[in-house]
Amino acid sequence: MSYNTFGRVLRFTTWGESHGPALGAVVDGCPPGIALSEADIQPFLDKRRPGQNKFTTQRQEPDAVRILSGVFEGRTTGTPISLMIENTDQRSKDYSEVAKAYRPGHADYSYDAKYGFRDYRGGGRSSARETAARVAAGGVARAILPDVTIHAYVTEIGGDAINRDNFELAQIERNPFFCPDEAAAGRWEKLVDDARKAGSSLGAVVECVATGVPAGWGAPLYAKLDSELAAAMMSINAVKGVEIGAGFDAARLRGEDNADPMRPGTNAPQFLANNAGGIAGGISTGQPVICRVAFKPTSSLLIPQQTITREGEATDIITKGRHDPCVGIRGVPVVEAMMALVLADQKLLHRAQCG
Repeated sequence: MSYNTFGRVLRFTTWGESHGPALGAVVDGCPPGIALSEADIQPFLDKRRPGQNKFTTQRQEPDAVRILSGVFEGRTTGTPISLMIENTDQRSKDYSEVAKAYRPGHADYSYDAKYGFRDYRGGGRSSARETAARVAAGGVARAILPDVTIHAYVTEIGGDAINRDNFELAQIERNPFFCPDEAAAGRWEKLVDDARKAGSSLGAVVECVATGVPAGWGAPLYAKLDSELAAAMMSINAVKGVEIGAGFDAARLRGEDNADPMRPGTNAPQFLANNAGGIAGGISTGQPVICRVAFKPTSSLLIPQQTITREGEATDIITKGRHDPCVGIRGVPVVEAMMALVLADQKLLHRAQCG
C-alpha cells in the first residue's frame, strides 16, 4: 500500500519527483461553483519558489501552476481539479555520489530498506520539492475559506527566537525570513549566511495562525481538528515536532493558569486566554487556531558525514547540489497550505453532518 492522499471530504493526492519532468496534485471533493484560476494559486507558489535570495536553494524554478481539469469558465465544476508544475532546472549529475551511499538524516536508507529501489536524484519522492504541489492544493483550499485568514511566519532560527514585544505582522513580507520581528530578521541574515558559507544548516520554528474559524469545526473522536492538524504538519518534509496552542508549555503550567477563562460576549463567549490554540475537545472554539511547527536542519551538507554504501561499507559523503541552509524558511507557505487544507476539509465535514 502507498499513501499519497490526505483529507476526508476535501482530498488531495500529490504526485511527481524532484527531478522528474513535473509534479502536481489532484484535489477532489471541492464544491462546485467556486471562483478559481491559476492567478489565485500562483501567489502562494511564488512565496515558496526557490532561488529568490542567498538564504534559500539556488535552484531556479518558475513554479508556474497549470490547472488541467475541474475548472470551467473560472469556476470549479465539482470534479477533480488537476494541478501541474513543471520541473525546469534539474541537475541530476549532482547526485551521482548519492546513488552509491546514503546521506545521513535523509530518507535514502529508509526508502531503500522499504522498497529495495529508490530515485536518488534529489531524493526523488522524499524531496521537499514535493511541497510545491501541497502549496498549489492549498490555493484551492483557500478558495473554500473566504472568511478565514491564515498567516504563518518564522519565530526561531538556529535557537535564536523573536521578541514577541516587537511582533509586527507587516514585517513578514519585508524580509527573506518571513519574520515578524525586524531586529531578529537582521540577526538571522548573518546567522543563516554563516551556516551557508560553512556548508552547514540550521533548524527553524514556524508558527501559523488562522483567524475567522467559527466554533464547531472538528469531528471527535478520530478526526479532531488538532489531531488532523498535527498529522498534516508532521507529513511535511523535515518537520520533527508540532505544538497546538501552549503546546509543551502547557505541561509546565498549573491547571488554573492553563485554562481559558470565559465571560459573556456578543453572540459568543469572550475568552480571556487562548492556551488551547482555538481548539477544545478536538473542536474549534471560534478563537484563532494556533500551531507551531519545528523544522530540523537541512540534512544536505558540504561537511563530510560518516555513512555507509549500499553494499554496507564505511565511507564519508559530501552532498553536492543546491540546498536550503534553513529549510524552515520556505516551509512557511507549506505550513499555511496544510492549515488551509485541513480547515477546508473540516468545514466540509462539519457541513456534511450538521448542515
